[in-house]
Amino acid sequence: MKAYQIIIELEHTDPVVWRRVVAPAGATFKRMHDIIQIVTNFQGGYPSDGYHLYEFYLEDDNIIVTNDEQAYDEAVFFKKNPDILKKEFDRISDLHIEAREAIGKRLKAKVYKPTGIKINKYLEKQGKLYYSYDFGDDWHFIVTLEDIIYDYPYGYPQLIDGECEAPPEDVGGIPGFYEFLRAYYTKKPSSEQKELARWGKSIGFREYDPEHINIMLKSIKYK
Repeated sequence: MKAYQIIIELEHTDPVVWRRVVAPAGATFKRMHDIIQIVTNFQGGYPSDGYHLYEFYLEDDNIIVTNDEQAYDEAVFFKKNPDILKKEFDRISDLHIEAREAIGKRLKAKVYKPTGIKINKYLEKQGKLYYSYDFGDDWHFIVTLEDIIYDYPYGYPQLIDGECEAPPEDVGGIPGFYEFLRAYYTKKPSSEQKELARWGKSIGFREYDPEHINIMLKSIKYK
């Protein structure tokens, strides 16, 4: 079976939170989302039906792949109503040129649902995928293709390497994540830090545990 060796990195972390994974090449973007969720402490992957919104942005093709139904419906609406789309462009005409170009490009983007499109062509063509999760905490990942494997024997992904604890859900972005880690690892925690550490465990925080991750990854078998 053809598979991809990828490295998943959580941006703006120091040291970098990263995971190296081998995943069968037939993965949809939904399955890639599931993989990223399982190798971290996030709770929005399989078998969950979704915890927060997420998107992959394929910049070279100006494609957004997302579980955001509103974004999908808006894209369909603008495609059917080009006059209204033109009004949207007129509305942003007074913005700074870089902001105007970025917003304008997204307004023109094709939007797909993650279950209906596979990663194969885009990962091999671009070498990278950009994934955003939870538009409140605002997590950003880079998925980089390292190698193509043509004789992968399994119908599910495997974690083969990685480092560092991943953040728990709803921790408050990067600043909240590092505040949580200080509370979790301090030898003499204050009462507030103890409560913060207890909270993290209550919503599924785990120290980096490759064995547990691989048990979970086996649950997302696909052809």
